[in-house]
Formats: sequence, structure tokens, C-alpha cells
Amino acid sequence: MSSDESIHARIARGIDAVRRLRAALAAGEITQESEHTRIRELEQQLDRLWDLLRLRRAERDAGQDPARAHERSVEQVEGYLE
Repeated sequence: MSSDESIHARIARGIDAVRRLRAALAAGEITQESEHTRIRELEQQLDRLWDLLRLRRAERDAGQDPARAHERSVEQVEGYLE
């Protein structure tokens, strides 16, 4: 079970990873293709984590236990606007 703080920490690690990838690309250490692929994966994970925080807030606002919220799949998070 995650706390808001642990979710925020995971988000911070993901953002740091994106920054490291961009720096590696700028330094010529990785290809643009591999950078794009990995950043897309990280962006999807970050979207899932932000979604989880929103779900936890909604549970809390409804007077429920935020621990009831669970991380949803990439398909659910990325596809709900379509």
C-alpha cells in the first residue's frame, strides 16, 4: 500500500530519470530512438502515479479510505480521454 509521500517520491525519481535520459542524449551516450522509447515508458508511469494521487484524493474527499485507490493500468489511464 502506498502513501501520498511514497507516490510523490516515485514521481520525483521518474522525473530525475527523464532528466538523466535527456542529458545522456545530449552527450551522445544514447540514441534518440532509445531516449524516446524510455521517456515514453517513464511518461506513462508518471501518468499512472498522478492518476493514483487523484484517486486517493477523491477517496479522501468522499470520506473513504485513500488506501482503497489502486494504480490503474496504462490502458485505463492513457485511454480514458479517447
